[in-house]
Amino acid sequence: MITPLPLKINDATMLRLVREAAQDSSRVFFEPHAKQRMRQRKITPKHVLACLRQGAIEEPAHLNIRGNWKCTLRHIYAGDEVRVVAVLEQDEAGNWIAVVTVF
Repeated sequence: MITPLPLKINDATMLRLVREAAQDSSRVFFEPHAKQRMRQRKITPKHVLACLRQGAIEEPAHLNIRGNWKCTLRHIYAGDEVRVVAVLEQDEAGNWIAVVTVF
C-alpha cells in the first residue's frame, strides 16, 4: 500500500521524495513544454536527472493549482547551471515526477 503524500511538506521532505522517485528514470515524466525547452536550451535528460537526484531546492515546495507539491531545483552540471521545475505526483505504484520546464 502506498503512503499518501502529507498535507504539508517542507523542503527537506520534498527533496528526499524527489530524489527517491528520480532514482528510477521511468518515474520521471517530461511535459511537452519541458521537452520543447530542453531542445531549445540544449539540456539533455541526463542533465535533468542529475538535477533531480543531486540538486538543491531553489524555489520552496508549495502546492500547485492541482493540489500537487511543486518546487524548483538547481544543480551545476558540467559547468552549466540547470534548473528544473518539478511536480511530485502519486499513483498506485508510488511517487513520480512531472518535469514542467527547465532553464
